[in-house]
Amino acid sequence: MTNHEDCNEKSDSELVKLSLDNSDHFLCLTRRYEDKLLRYIMRISRLDREDAEDILQDVFIKTYYNLNEFNPDLKFSSWIYRIAHNQTISEIRKKSIRPTISLEKEDIDRFEDAFDIVKDIDNSIDRQKIDEALSMLDEKYREVLILRFLDEKDYVEIADILKKPTSTVGNLIARGKILFKKEYEKLK
Repeated sequence: MTNHEDCNEKSDSELVKLSLDNSDHFLCLTRRYEDKLLRYIMRISRLDREDAEDILQDVFIKTYYNLNEFNPDLKFSSWIYRIAHNQTISEIRKKSIRPTISLEKEDIDRFEDAFDIVKDIDNSIDRQKIDEALSMLDEKYREVLILRFLDEKDYVEIADILKKPTSTVGNLIARGKILFKKEYEKLK
């Protein structure tokens, strides 16, 4: 078993290589990504924590079984987010639910900053309004806004995750911001 300090000293690519030889190293990758991916899954779906954790488990299983297919010239984080994206969308379709967002206090702060929303309202009301406004957006806009402003991904990484050109990602974010502000303003 690898210790926690060894994990922190290694890059994702190094851990992938080590995991191919010894599965114990894959635990380092799961620890590194479990919280981030769980929040991402919960943000783009309407699933409760337990169901999101089930999806996350499936994501890690798929990731492990497909490690040989990982291209080390690419970012591992983009690759695993792509797997999480596909698995979550697949589950949403199976359950035929309309996805909404699960927001935390720091998420509200990032959205308020990114969209110049006045912070003169109670955070619980803000959380509800942001959640509602995001829920009203088409999936393609909702997801790029979540990746950009909640998961703090850059345009290139979002393009890798969603398998879209960077210019398309930029356009989706710009249009999504406009649509989000319109939806948010309707709720005031």
